[in-house]
Amino acid sequence: MKKILITGGAGFIGSHVVRRFVQNYPNCHIFNLDALTYAGNLENIADIERAPNYTFVKGDIVDDTFINQLFEEHQFDGVLHLAAESHVDRSIEDPLSFVKTNVIGTMNLLNAAKNQWKGQEAGKRFYHISTDEVYGSLGAEGLFTETTSYDPNSPYSASKASSDHFVRAYGETYGLPYVITNCSNNYGPNHFPEKLIPLFINNIINNKALPVYGDGKYTRDWLFVEDHAVAIDLVFHQGRNHETYNIGGFNEWQNIDLVKLLCGIMDQKLGRATGTSEKLISYVKDRPGHDLRYAIDASKINKELGWKPSVTFEQGLERTVDWYLNNEEWLKHVTSGEYAKYYEKQYEA
Repeated sequence: MKKILITGGAGFIGSHVVRRFVQNYPNCHIFNLDALTYAGNLENIADIERAPNYTFVKGDIVDDTFINQLFEEHQFDGVLHLAAESHVDRSIEDPLSFVKTNVIGTMNLLNAAKNQWKGQEAGKRFYHISTDEVYGSLGAEGLFTETTSYDPNSPYSASKASSDHFVRAYGETYGLPYVITNCSNNYGPNHFPEKLIPLFINNIINNKALPVYGDGKYTRDWLFVEDHAVAIDLVFHQGRNHETYNIGGFNEWQNIDLVKLLCGIMDQKLGRATGTSEKLISYVKDRPGHDLRYAIDASKINKELGWKPSVTFEQGLERTVDWYLNNEEWLKHVTSGEYAKYYEKQYEA
């Protein structure tokens, strides 16, 4: 049975990837490694925790001794590396923690994979999941392609850019079989409510202010998380070694237009008068190093692997809102910190 390690599998994107792999590949054993920091939540994947081809491992990729022992014990055939510190605001406050997790953690995984696979690279794969933020900021025109020069502007994007470079270097220097994907902003179920969409959904439910940075005209490309999981599946199994694939939604929105669309959906779902939630919008001081626009050219993955988004933004956003409204218990656990007790209850009882 093939053994696949997925790091960060209790997080937002990782949980959707873990679920897809466990359910779609019963002949593979999926190991989910997560440190269960603030954004790691085992409630995200409670539905598959008893699957016969699934094992959860609590641990930190920054601990090289632990990582080496884990690889030695299980002899993984593939790695999907999603574990990362990812919130720009947090990186501004504490950049060193982003270096530790995103750079040193990635290095530990690369070293372990290199040492285990040495001379036996055939059929192995190290898949590094990255971000479009490594490319920096776009003007009003143009798209990020796989050959766009890196130009990171925040400690978060700088740490991810560094880890991308190390993955490529291990491919060139040691022959490590790798693929990299750089993806645009994700949204969907199970998103920790510090990022824009889940934060604003929660604030609207609770009639709290909706803090919009600057003039609200920052532009992002948005992708439904389940479509991202499909793309990751395709790249892992069918992508070409030593290649990079950009994954995007062909779906650009200025922040203020997105927020107003979300307000309209929430008013409708909550039975409130049209315009009620828009009154909660509050413009706040801009954050340092704020990139004006990101936009992904995803034509390479479309042409090579046949991938494209399955839902429009309006459809995906409505599905996302429905999920949060139908899972208010999850939302309460996350915002109160109760979710952190799930591991103790399920694994340490």
